[in-house]
Amino acid sequence: MTRIIDFYFYALKVTIALLLAGMVVLVFGNVVLRYAFNQGITSSEELSRIFFIWLTFLGAVVAMREHAHLGVDSLITRLPKPVAKLAVLLGYGMMLVATWLMISGSWAQTLINLHVSAPATGISMGVFYGAGLAFGVPAFFILLWDAYAIATDRIDVTTAALVRDSEEQAALEDPAQTAFSVLKPKH
Repeated sequence: MTRIIDFYFYALKVTIALLLAGMVVLVFGNVVLRYAFNQGITSSEELSRIFFIWLTFLGAVVAMREHAHLGVDSLITRLPKPVAKLAVLLGYGMMLVATWLMISGSWAQTLINLHVSAPATGISMGVFYGAGLAFGVPAFFILLWDAYAIATDRIDVTTAALVRDSEEQAALEDPAQTAFSVLKPKH
């Protein structure tokens, strides 16, 4: 099961890299075509926007799994363990509720806009709103698993790094991380 989950997140990282490459090609290609040939790609802006939205939501799922979201946990680390555990579980409960609202809202908007076409490409606007589902469902399970691990003391909230304090800290922890390292599988 762990290999399947690792492959899923590896596939997400590859998808994110492809979406970013697609955005670069579309936007740069459109700029070159407009200035050099006085023409352009009609659907460039629309596709770039859809790619960016999907890239953002899929990146948020990967960051959630790796606990790479920025946050401050200085209060949690100073609380007594039972109080810290309760506070973290309360926070996870609120995140689960917010994620459920995201899932249900995205589902409703996807269904409403399924038959609405984007003006330039004709792609269903359900694809646009489906990015919320692509984030919400895995995020819900990640949060649920983390909350379970905290509740059963598999994760010690007083010593675990549940968030990153800063981007500089993240860079210092893994300085070998490059833009292309998302394509390398971790073993």
